[in-house]
Amino acid sequence: MSALPVITAVGGINAAGRTSMHHGFRRMVFEALDAQRQQQTLDSLSALTGLSDRQQLLNATLIRELPEAVRITMASNGHSDTPVTLEMRNLDLPHPLPEGWQATELNRHRSRVTVPAGAELRAPAAIARRVSAAGQLPSGFDPATLYASRNHPRALQMAIYGVSDAFGMLGIPWDQLRGRLAPDEVAVFASNAMAQLDDHGLGGMMRAPSLGQRTTSKQCPLGLGEMTADFINAYVLRSPGGTGGMLGACATFLYNLERAVHAIRNGRARLVVVGTSEAPLVPEVLEGYRAMGALAEDEALAALDGAKQADLRRACRPFSDNCGFTMAESAQFAVVMDDSLALELGADILGAVPDVFVHADGAKKSISSPGIGNYLTLGRAASLVRQLLGEDALRNNSVVHAHGTGTPQNRVTESHVLNEVAKAFDIRDWPVAAIKAYVGHSLGSAGGDQLASAAGTFQDGLLPGIATVDHFAADLHDSHLSFSREHRELRPSAALLNSKGFGGNNATAVMLSPDVTLDLLRRRHGQSTLDSWQDRVADTREAAADYERRALAGETAPDYYFNDGVLSGDDLSITDQSIRLPGWDQALTFRDDPGFDDYR
Repeated sequence: MSALPVITAVGGINAAGRTSMHHGFRRMVFEALDAQRQQQTLDSLSALTGLSDRQQLLNATLIRELPEAVRITMASNGHSDTPVTLEMRNLDLPHPLPEGWQATELNRHRSRVTVPAGAELRAPAAIARRVSAAGQLPSGFDPATLYASRNHPRALQMAIYGVSDAFGMLGIPWDQLRGRLAPDEVAVFASNAMAQLDDHGLGGMMRAPSLGQRTTSKQCPLGLGEMTADFINAYVLRSPGGTGGMLGACATFLYNLERAVHAIRNGRARLVVVGTSEAPLVPEVLEGYRAMGALAEDEALAALDGAKQADLRRACRPFSDNCGFTMAESAQFAVVMDDSLALELGADILGAVPDVFVHADGAKKSISSPGIGNYLTLGRAASLVRQLLGEDALRNNSVVHAHGTGTPQNRVTESHVLNEVAKAFDIRDWPVAAIKAYVGHSLGSAGGDQLASAAGTFQDGLLPGIATVDHFAADLHDSHLSFSREHRELRPSAALLNSKGFGGNNATAVMLSPDVTLDLLRRRHGQSTLDSWQDRVADTREAAADYERRALAGETAPDYYFNDGVLSGDDLSITDQSIRLPGWDQALTFRDDPGFDDYR
């Protein structure tokens, strides 16, 4: 019998704040919360940012203006008409400095530059910015200050924080898990879509020679896309278990989740850490997506409202009249276990992911244009909900987390996908959420943002509205869909998480609610097993609550173990039956694979 992969913890960080204990979700639906949960959300943000004022905390989160947005009046000859003072990365400083420029070093990475009127402007940061909004981590939060980050690229700093946050919510110490599991029963599947393109990764490596800077020994290796998984294995879990990083553009998180789900269902792993860490808010990446025509530019945003200045807080407008998506950074992680292990350990159960469906678009004209693959993934996901929960649950008690990027093309093509599948399954008013309206498009982490939000909906009974729009576009295909600007009180049995990525990378995951999951587990394992789990999970929840208390008090730090527990071959006990590792109570045992019995 195939195991059911259950979500036992979520953690991470994005523009809405800390993911664990559903804080990031609650920031998105803040207006619909009661006073107690509002205050808990503010306390969580205060611990991250160091701010205390309510309005400052709200302003320091979600989509907002990028810092140091440089708006310079340029003369036709490429010189400044007025004096300019700005901060720049040291890697971006022209070498030598143009005549009249003055640069004061602020730290190893940045300098304050003064450019007098009439001086030449010829640096990347000294170009008038055309895109000024992004989904940034809460203002004042810097993961690099929380551990010995040693010039790690930002995405890897976020990964260390995010996976530590997930294990804090898990409430079961990793050393206890290592005592219960063999090395080959653990896996980490994590990556990102854009690799590490900031100064400490591939971006700095590529820029350094042309700017007369020194390329460091870390920029190339730490820039690789699979480093998210590598860092978790080496410096957080110290795990020699299964590993890998799937890349699939905007569907990257769901690609990694698919691999985790299938590893658990096939018995190849019992506990999998799955996630992504994406930090694309660097000028070159922003400019690259802008050049594609993919981003919402300030001028076009202002034109939508007939205004002189763009409303940057409303930069992402899914399924409305819109002009492009809003880039964001995010690190999201989930701890996934097989159902038997979760019940045995007393792990909390936030839901289950019975399957994730992935399809390419097939033949394409433009590699970036959408195609037919998403009809296949969404149709298969809807069919699975029907199989597991029945027609009524699919038609009347399921929701969709749309990819919902905020581009004109997405609103038409994705609404058509959703609407056609709804028609086929006789779903009349399918509730659709699009949380990029709040946190922006974090590329490979987008599916993780959606999974964390779905977990929040199951917990609090609120489906986020699309509050950044004042209407829904006339060209939507919505005869069988239900869009709302307001947060809705819903307790769905299932959520379908949808991703439509560049290049034809489509994925749809089915996530079941905790109540539905426990009902399925009761059928498989019996009521007595569930009763025993209820006794054990109380201790787990108390441990998670203790993590929460310490996090709110600013007393937690990411789990980071550098040069700790390093093993060599001489430390292993190797026989022809097993390999035993120090620190792991269970040996890795060699077993015959029954799949090859027919070949004997």
